[in-house]
Amino acid sequence: MKEKTKRTIREYAESLLIAAILALLIRTFIVTPFKIPTGSMEPTLKPGDKIFVNRFIYRFREPQRGDVIVFRYPEDTRRDFIKRLVASSGETVEIKGGHLEINGKIIEQPEIFNNIQYYNRGEYGVGGNKISVPQDCYFVLGDNSLSSRDSRYWGFVPRKFLLGKAFVIWWPPLRIGKIK
Repeated sequence: MKEKTKRTIREYAESLLIAAILALLIRTFIVTPFKIPTGSMEPTLKPGDKIFVNRFIYRFREPQRGDVIVFRYPEDTRRDFIKRLVASSGETVEIKGGHLEINGKIIEQPEIFNNIQYYNRGEYGVGGNKISVPQDCYFVLGDNSLSSRDSRYWGFVPRKFLLGKAFVIWWPPLRIGKIK
């Protein structure tokens, strides 16, 4: 009886250890939960929303315009930020008449860009100012342009600061769905 109890305890301990290691690996390299702290991404994401971030997608493809990305904040890399990617290396960005222009053309795709009024704010968002995105960097904006500290204020997100792509809201239950 004693030997059977030891074996059972050992089997449970091994199973728990394997589960913990798998959970750690998945969270570190594949999918990470993230909680939205502010309203800078409203209406897409609301404060308190809990999302999952795909941490490996950008190892296989480049980030695309319109992706909602999580990254280390360039002014304090201990903090993570979430914004929408609007321009990549070599592109020029200008906020003009409430619209976003990339390389001199108003951006209409993805559809979200038609629903946002962009405001000229911050050092990099001054009206009439065309900003060139440096090599291996991105220009990001919050969907709530009136209430977002984003690339208009602090500049660019280096590629090495990318953590992943936000892809689904998993909490609260009434907001469960894919992030667009």
